[in-house]
Order: sequence, then C-alpha cells, then structure tokens
Amino acid sequence: MSRWESWILHLSMMLVTVSGVAYFWAKYLVKASDPFSVINHPLQPFFLKLHLISAPFLLFIVGILFSSHIAKKLSGGTPSNKRSGIVSLVTFPLMVFSGYLLQIFSDPLFLQISVLTHIASSALFIVAYSIHLAISIVLWRRIEKEELAARSRMQLERV
Repeated sequence: MSRWESWILHLSMMLVTVSGVAYFWAKYLVKASDPFSVINHPLQPFFLKLHLISAPFLLFIVGILFSSHIAKKLSGGTPSNKRSGIVSLVTFPLMVFSGYLLQIFSDPLFLQISVLTHIASSALFIVAYSIHLAISIVLWRRIEKEELAARSRMQLERV
C-alpha cells in the first residue's frame, strides 16, 4: 500500500467513524428537550450528513486497496495480522450494505434489523481495523529495527 493510499484510508476511516459515533450519540443517547422533536440534538442532522458524505470516500479507497493490498495479503502476508484483516474484510460489506439499506427501508422491522446490523458490523469493523492497524505498526517497527541492525552489522563488517 502506498503512503497516499494509507493516508486517505486512515483519514476517511477516521471521518466516517467520528461522524458515525457522533450521530449514534446524538440520535440514541441524547434525550430531546422537546418531546415532539424529530431530532434529539441540534447537530444530529449535521453528523448524519457528514457520515453520508464521507462514507463513499471510504468505500472508494477500500476498493482501490483491494487489488494493491487486500488481495496480495490474502494470498501471503503475516499470519499474525491476517485474522484482523479478514474480520475487517468480512464486516466491511455488512457495514456498507446495511448502511445503504437504512436509506431505503421504511418498514419498521426491516429498518430496525438494518440499524442493528449496521451498528454491530460497524463496531466490529472499527475494532478489527484498529487491531489490524496496531499490529501493522508493531510489525513495521520491528522490520525497520531489524533492517537498521542489519545495516549496522554490514557497516561494522566493512571496517
């Protein structure tokens, strides 16, 4: 994965996560002061719009990364980081599909199923992605440290 792909992925992931968590907080955890209000917090519509605008960017970058990162790592890659990547890969389509279904369902039962699926798959995806990122950083630093040690040994051997 190139540096720009990594930055766009992390930025879009952060924007979608923060806007989604903020919307969840405003919609489900804040109690409206007016019992007849359709929104619980004045920023609730903003959080939803931000979430709906930023989510396609995340979908786009994951699509780009499928060939440059995901497909390559599925066939090879580090076993210690593969599990979190697979969980992310499985929960991502559930999260996306249920998010789109939220926009089209009007039946209360289907809407409730979509909401629960979206919240659960999103939470699992965020946890798996975070674990995947943390393990990647640890592995990257370990490789960097080993390369630095190898270069130092080579320099000592030359002297």
